[in-house]
Amino acid sequence: MSNCIAAMATAPGKASLCSIRISGDNAFEIAAKVFVPFDKKKKVEDAKGYTAMFGSFYRKGEEIDQAVALFFRAPRSYTGENVVEISCHGGSAVADQLLKACYEAGAQAARAGEFTKRAFLNGKMSITQAEAVMEMINATSNQALNAAKSALEGHLYKRAAKIRDDLLVLVGHISAYTDYPEEAVEDVTDEEVSGILYGAMESLKKLMDGYDTGAKIKQGVHTAIVGKPNVGKSTLLNALSGFEKAIVTPIAGTTRDVVEQEVILGGVNLILQDTAGIRATDDEVEAIGIQRSLDRLQGANLVFCVFDGSREITEEDIELAGRCKNLNSIAIINKQDLQQVFDVSKVEENFKKVLYITAKDFYMSKEFENDVMEVLGVADIDVTTGAIVNERQYEAVRTAYNSIKDAYDRFSEGYSLDIIGVAVDEALYAVYGLTGENVSDEVVNEVFSKFCVGK
Repeated sequence: MSNCIAAMATAPGKASLCSIRISGDNAFEIAAKVFVPFDKKKKVEDAKGYTAMFGSFYRKGEEIDQAVALFFRAPRSYTGENVVEISCHGGSAVADQLLKACYEAGAQAARAGEFTKRAFLNGKMSITQAEAVMEMINATSNQALNAAKSALEGHLYKRAAKIRDDLLVLVGHISAYTDYPEEAVEDVTDEEVSGILYGAMESLKKLMDGYDTGAKIKQGVHTAIVGKPNVGKSTLLNALSGFEKAIVTPIAGTTRDVVEQEVILGGVNLILQDTAGIRATDDEVEAIGIQRSLDRLQGANLVFCVFDGSREITEEDIELAGRCKNLNSIAIINKQDLQQVFDVSKVEENFKKVLYITAKDFYMSKEFENDVMEVLGVADIDVTTGAIVNERQYEAVRTAYNSIKDAYDRFSEGYSLDIIGVAVDEALYAVYGLTGENVSDEVVNEVFSKFCVGK
């Protein structure tokens, strides 16, 4: 018998409704001690799954608030256990009374992620689906939401399971070959072994290659806006943000530190960082801001390097462009409403794209959006196929890939199947880690420790 846990399933604070979730074998009995339906003919203990009752909840014999109770019978619930969700009016005082009433009735306080952990342990979802629950909660863009939804629907698990099943076929052949060499076991051809190894290796590599994209979608793209003073960096930030986030003046050096603002572009969350104008200066405070600008430039996932198209190119411009070489950088030639004298040919080789705008009249056109997504490498990405989005998943895939590559290389060099089998077993074990079929208690606890209480 599982112990019964309870926690607030909605965010704390003022709201129209608050929901308390109770899960465990005796969830209905605990709910009956705190919730009384208005229809006296109905009993909470006898409630059928997927039904609701209207009534009041009580604490220490005192009626506190009207409430609605939803009932879910095991195994047809989120956790796979008996579940009761009681919703009352929002507000910290009311919620606190209901939660304390549940504890006094015998429920224990749920730990972070314990409801989803029980769903995993009861076979309601895979470990990758469980991780996707938290990704959905934390999603800040449509791309991130779609990626999490795809994983929650099991697409990542299915990709991993296909690799697992192919390797199991190979392991079976190798075991028959090594354990029963005298038996009349049908031989597996070299072409079949090579094909399975190569196919698994390619599938694992595709998962690894998608990790950077998945991480960008999940975590957001740190985007540095750099350039000399008064080229229009802050104006561009304000235009992308849709409101005046940064102070814009004709005085050089107005921005002394990094100003941040998040915007959604093409379904991806861009964390814009307007930096201090980069130039030679004797001002000690400005110099600190410039060094921070250079640091952000080197650490950014994306760089908007802004130039003033109405000014002659300078050595400082050329030097700054050189710093952007080999980065995901876009040259923004600003002030197209003025006569153009900037020689783009001297810097364009350092950038993946060169765009021409007038920041003060700028709006995020579809063309601009597509150009940025192309530079980021997410223009044609299909997030619905299932991508790995955290380090645990990446490490499992990387380990499996390295083992399979080792097996493939050894097989190509003529090593026997029993030697190849060692590397294949290692790869299969790592894939089991991705699917959750061999994860340790420590890994499970670490995964769910990142969840919020109530989920």
